[in-house]
Amino acid sequence: MTNSTRIIGNGPHKVMALHGWFGSAHGWGPLYDVLNPHDFTYAFMDYRGYGGSMAIAGDFTIAEIAGDAVVIANDLNWERFSLIGHSMGGKAIQQVLLDVPDRVRKLVAITPVPACEVPFDEQGWAFFSGAAKDPAVRKGIIDLSTGKRLSEYWLDKMVAHSLNNSTVEAFAAYLNAWAKTDFSDRVKGNSAAIKVIVGEHDPTLTAESMRQTYMQWYPNAQLEIMANAGHYPADETPVCLATTIEAFLRA
Repeated sequence: MTNSTRIIGNGPHKVMALHGWFGSAHGWGPLYDVLNPHDFTYAFMDYRGYGGSMAIAGDFTIAEIAGDAVVIANDLNWERFSLIGHSMGGKAIQQVLLDVPDRVRKLVAITPVPACEVPFDEQGWAFFSGAAKDPAVRKGIIDLSTGKRLSEYWLDKMVAHSLNNSTVEAFAAYLNAWAKTDFSDRVKGNSAAIKVIVGEHDPTLTAESMRQTYMQWYPNAQLEIMANAGHYPADETPVCLATTIEAFLRA
């Protein structure tokens, strides 16, 4: 069974978009409305256990996400394509690059998890692990990752979307996938063109953390700090995000 996918646009430049831990193919906020549908075709994929793919069984790994993304590209007859990845999806797009390097044009990593293991102390791991079954923990993580500056209404909407678009089993397993998977040795020195975007209010996936990971490993990487955004620029600053994504993809 092929993963559920939302298609935006019909332009010649093909782009696969992979969502974050709290997201889905329909969870990119207002970004859909400001993407250029004439120059680009965007495919937003649901991971197994998420959104329209909630009923699809899986191992819920980064490798599986990447493999499913390539299947979607094949089904769409995309010989070459670019990739966008948000958060956990930023890790997954790097795995796609490793799997099919000759087919990848460019990568855009938005507040992305790096290819290495993510360090957690015992307290932090216990907190994040509780998110699978506790909506209050999900809300706390979203609030923290956006700088504790956004409205209760928006936070509640983000939590509701996450609860309605992921199974508990998949959500719990993907924490291990994005936090514990390490293939950083395989990406070091990769010449791919990659744009890394961080939000100025994201307290964890900061510009400095990108300088120690992505910018060290990818010699052709570019780094941008997005003003007035935390971990969710697609919701917080959609027009600015779409503008910088498409300028990079066109260049």
